[in-house]
Formats: sequence, structure tokens, C-alpha cells
Amino acid sequence: MTIDRVDIVIVGAGLSGIGTACHLRDKCPDKTFAILESRGSIGGTWDLFRYPGIRSDSDMHTLGYEFKPWIDEKSIADGLAILDYVKEAATEHGIDQHIRFNQRVTKTSWSGEDAMWTVETTSDQPAGAQTIQCNFLLMCAGYYSYSNPNDPIFAGRDSFEGDIVHPQFWPSKLDHEGKRIVVIGSGATAVTLVPALAESATHVTMLQRSPSYVVSMPAKDIIANILRKILPTKIAYALTRWKNIAYQQLVYGRTRVQPDKIKDKIVGLVSKELGDDYDVQKHFTPRYDPWDQRLCLVPDGDLFAAIRSGAASVVTDEIERFTTNGIQLKSGDHVPADIIVTATGLNLCVLGDVEFVVDGQAVNVSDTFSYKSMMFSDVPNMISTFGYINASWTLRADIIANYTCRLINHMTTTDTRQCTARVSDEYRDMPGKPWIENFSSGYMQRSMHLLPKQGDRHPWLNTQNFTNDQKMIRDQGIPDDVLEFLA
Repeated sequence: MTIDRVDIVIVGAGLSGIGTACHLRDKCPDKTFAILESRGSIGGTWDLFRYPGIRSDSDMHTLGYEFKPWIDEKSIADGLAILDYVKEAATEHGIDQHIRFNQRVTKTSWSGEDAMWTVETTSDQPAGAQTIQCNFLLMCAGYYSYSNPNDPIFAGRDSFEGDIVHPQFWPSKLDHEGKRIVVIGSGATAVTLVPALAESATHVTMLQRSPSYVVSMPAKDIIANILRKILPTKIAYALTRWKNIAYQQLVYGRTRVQPDKIKDKIVGLVSKELGDDYDVQKHFTPRYDPWDQRLCLVPDGDLFAAIRSGAASVVTDEIERFTTNGIQLKSGDHVPADIIVTATGLNLCVLGDVEFVVDGQAVNVSDTFSYKSMMFSDVPNMISTFGYINASWTLRADIIANYTCRLINHMTTTDTRQCTARVSDEYRDMPGKPWIENFSSGYMQRSMHLLPKQGDRHPWLNTQNFTNDQKMIRDQGIPDDVLEFLA
């Protein structure tokens, strides 16, 4: 078998993988790299999801790359626009030629003697699987399983005579015009689907066990569009980006110290949208504090408009069973349906479900400590990208990519080939805290035991805070008392 060799392997050609590759081309131009993508196209989430209304739940001035201005009028962009943006970045930076499609990484093995990762893939294509060796491994495979979403088996499911669809596998030829549709769920996917489907369906019911916080935001950023008319594009983008980052942090910070006040504010805004006669307490007042789970964003209040028009409604109840023509609820009510959409969420996927071996020993990620939220103790030359849960994913992806380039250039300058985060004696007394704290979303709680631990002090923290990460990651030098460098 022929084994290729490159300096760096990137796993995943989605938003993070393409962005990381662009940073490498710019800051480490002497390094060779390959991107291994399990699917047949780039874009990750924005290519996979094809359900009606698919869009970002973050503004594109922060979800966009720091190096590529977002210039569309709409700040809350639809999925196809985001996919085009990612493809443009890949083309502009010459990334396309480095991508190897239909290569699912299954196992990576580190040899300290050779200072080399051996990356193994599987493929259903004629060209077959590949084995690639590299000095540095960058995991940009996202955070959820593409093939195994959270899709509970409800009693009586087989008796339903209509279509049952999970948004992750939306059929391209599904005819939903003039149909009665029930969308099970209350998260970002559900609040996106309901107004989009309501445009052509007879009626859409959002059936939720409990409410989520739903916030309306203008689809267009007026200030961004004004700045772009009077300033150079890059300057206008940078100013808008920092404006939005500051606003996100301000709102999130207030939810931590004044949760009841922010809760009342959010629920009050919903009441203004739906009127005094609507039962906002039942349908839009969660049992948890704001930002204990992600807020659901609805551009220009499209969900509320659909409810006001009568094209959509919200039912808060528990499911007893599916029937031949709908869903029987525990309250005794029955919701008729021709199509049921199970917008019941994702399943977390840790490091792309790849098997890691270091010098013959299998790595259990949950036994490791997370160094600056991107490296794992005793795992050499590997960096993983995981974005923010309380802000735009790409903000952290850019920080990590910049750090990666600095680290690789430092190793080149110092003629070292191995870099490993070690839990030295100074940190042996650290408690192993959950990698993400104070976040109650089901997809995270179901898989927290699979994630690495964080400590109680720098640099073993997963801050989930852009400003703190800037200080801990961007503003500090590479060498410290944790990283071990070997030739």
C-alpha cells in the first residue's frame, strides 16, 4: 500500500476545516497539507442540512471568517448563502485542490519515535481507502454525528400512515404543500422549520414538551449595511464584527448575573409579538434561565408572524403515542397530521468518532485534560476545533486556527517535531470538572461523559468566553510550563 506524507492533515471540510486551511495557506505557506472529508462535497453542516428554511442562528458578521468579510445585506443568512460563502473562501485561497473527498477517517496512530501520525480512512469510492502520514493532525470534524441524530422511538410510530421525517435527512422530493404538519421540538431547527413550512402547508403545529427562549432579531444589520457604504469593506466588517461580539458578550454576561430580569425581558418581547390573549407563560416561558441553553433566533419575528396569521400554532404537551393520522397527547388531546417532523436534536460526536492510539496505547478522551480547550493531555501534535455554545462557532475556530499556525511556526523555528501538553506535578491536584459547565441542552448532557475534563485554572480551562480566550490563547506566547517540546 502506498502511504502519502504531508506536514499536516485536516479532518473535515466544513466551516472549521476550510477556515483552518485558509489560515495555514496564509501563515504557514511552506507547509504541505491535505483535507480529508468523509462526504463528497465541502460545507459540512451547510451542505448536509437541506430542510426548508435552513439558516444560521448566529449573525454572519461573527459566524463568518475574520479574514473574509460578509457582504450580503442579510446578516441572518440562509443555508445556501453560507455554503456559497464557504466555497468562495476555499476557491479564493486555493484550498479545493487539497481536499480528498469520500475519505472517512477511522483511526489515527501516533509514533513518538517517528514524530508522525498515521491516518487511516475508509471509502466507498472506486479509488478506495487511503493511509496518510503527517506530523500534525487538526481535527475539524464538527461536534455532532452526521449519520446518527437524536431520533427517539415514540410509541405507535409504525402505525402512522403519513411521512415521518428527521430534518437531518430531509427528502428532496417531500411534498408538504397543503398538508397538516406537526414539528416535534422547540429548538433552533423547529423554530426555523415552522414558519418556512407554514408558507405552503394547511397548518403547522410546533409540538413541544417544554418551551425554549425565542428571540426576534432583524435579518438585516442596518449599521453593517451603512458602514459598508461609507467605509472600505474590511474595515466595515471588522467594526461590525466587534460590535456584535461586544453585544453578544454583554447579553450573555447579564444572563449570568440577572437571569430573572433578562427572562422577563425576553418573555415580554414575545408577549408584544403575540398579544395579551396568547398564553406566553405556557408556550414561551422556559423552566431554565436564559443561555443555560442556546437562545432560538427568529429573523424578523417570522415564527410569531406565522402564529398570528393562524398558519401555525404551538402545543405544549407530552406525547403518548403516534396514531394512524396524528399524535395522541397525554392530556387527552389529539393533533392531526399528514407529516410528522421529528426535530428532536443532535447526538454529539467526539472527535469525529475516530480511534486514537498514542505509541500503542488507545486514547480515552474522557480521561484527558483539555489544554486551552483545544489540545488533550499526553496526546502529541493534535489540535481539535470546538466552537462556542454561547456565541458564534467561528469566533473560536479562528482563534484556534491562529494559535495552530503560531505553534507550527514556533516548532519550525526551534527545530522541534513534537509538542505535548503534560499535566505536571503543579497541576496534579486539579479537580476534573465537566468540559462545559452550566449548559443544560440535551445533546450536550447526553454526551458530557465522553468529553475531556477541564481543570480549575489556566491553561486547563474551557472558558467559553471570547475575551478570556483572546487573553489565554491569542495574547500569550507559545512556550509555557505545560507544553513539552521534543526534537
